[in-house]
Amino acid sequence: MRSHLAPGESTTSWTRLVRPQDVLLLVLFAGLAAASPTRDAHEIVLLLALAAVQIAGPKIPALGTARGKVLWIVLEMLLAYVLIGHSGRDREHGWGESGLTSNYYPILLLPMISAATYLGVVGSWLITLLCCGAWVSFLLFVNFKEVELVPGQGRILVMWTLLLAVVGNLVNVLAEAMRLQSANYRRAAEELAEANRNLNEAEAAVRRSDRLAALGQLSAGLAHELRNPLGTIRASAEMLSRSVPPDNEVAREVAGFIASEVDRSNSLVTRFLDFARPMQLKLAPADLGEVLDRAVALVERDAPQHRVTVYKNYSPDLPPFPFDAELMERVFYNLLLNAAQASEEGGAITLKTRRVDGTAEVAVIDRGPGIDPKIKEQIFNPFFTTKSNGVGLGLAIVSKIVDEHGGRMAVESEPGKGSIFRVFLPIQQKT
Repeated sequence: MRSHLAPGESTTSWTRLVRPQDVLLLVLFAGLAAASPTRDAHEIVLLLALAAVQIAGPKIPALGTARGKVLWIVLEMLLAYVLIGHSGRDREHGWGESGLTSNYYPILLLPMISAATYLGVVGSWLITLLCCGAWVSFLLFVNFKEVELVPGQGRILVMWTLLLAVVGNLVNVLAEAMRLQSANYRRAAEELAEANRNLNEAEAAVRRSDRLAALGQLSAGLAHELRNPLGTIRASAEMLSRSVPPDNEVAREVAGFIASEVDRSNSLVTRFLDFARPMQLKLAPADLGEVLDRAVALVERDAPQHRVTVYKNYSPDLPPFPFDAELMERVFYNLLLNAAQASEEGGAITLKTRRVDGTAEVAVIDRGPGIDPKIKEQIFNPFFTTKSNGVGLGLAIVSKIVDEHGGRMAVESEPGKGSIFRVFLPIQQKT
């Protein structure tokens, strides 16, 4: 069977499992075994086992939990304890066959360093105390009836024990400083990522505002130029309808078509003007939930053919705050109508509010086909539409109203799973 790994993936996994530091550590442990004066087979096996546990422990997924790390470090400590006890057979220092005479007593630093790296302050200190206790416990294996202590040997034992504790504390301090630094780096990276997202959104908003401003000026001039001839055509159609003989049905029908098309064109011109003219906001404290309820009622009245269920999830910690209720009702009406048109019959729309960092967020969530990522940034552009009978001004006007309030909009969509349109309004308006 051929491998389906991407080029370089196996190499990356290999270098992650076997690092140069691991090879060096294995060589150093082999050097310890070779330098042993006794060349004892059990001693060599214990050294290699300790090296294997030290190298393999952080790479085993089952040991990635807190309990797994504790088991791994305790296993390290047990192997070090057995190695010290097995190698302590020198009678020259007065301790008899005890681990207190072993040259391997510094090996207890391994579990202490591992604990400081992976278990934090409390876990590190507990392992340090256990290691010091393990070292002192070798006194239990000394036959004091047969062994004559050398003067000052008790102080040497205390000194070695305190030395272990001092090194453990220093390692713990260093590891804690590294953890704090790592947390600071991680927090800084998250802040930079958030700032980058905000910057991208701000750049998109600026580009959209520039396009809206240019197209708004064009629309205003075009609408004013069209209004006068449309009025003349409408008046002429009415005069034609009144002057046509009653038996001329074709002429009457054509005059009616002219009048209806003029009315439709005039409605379109009115929408152009609504989009182009500067808005005068009427700010007054209003309840966001009531405005949303009115928008839902309007959609149910104007689009009964879209049989969808609207689920309301309003946050209770949003007090009334100043905004133009009439204009925002229009915003939510457009978003809800679009969501209803995108949903299948019998589908569901979720209307959710919450307070986010001094802003009121309104989310309109549908389970429709979603938005193609290629056109996601264009949906707020004037005259851009995917509907066969659409004009492409609905979302452009929605975006303009929100911008006039000092708010912003965001869209999340995944093809086949639906869309989320978020509106963020400042709770305290700037004067």
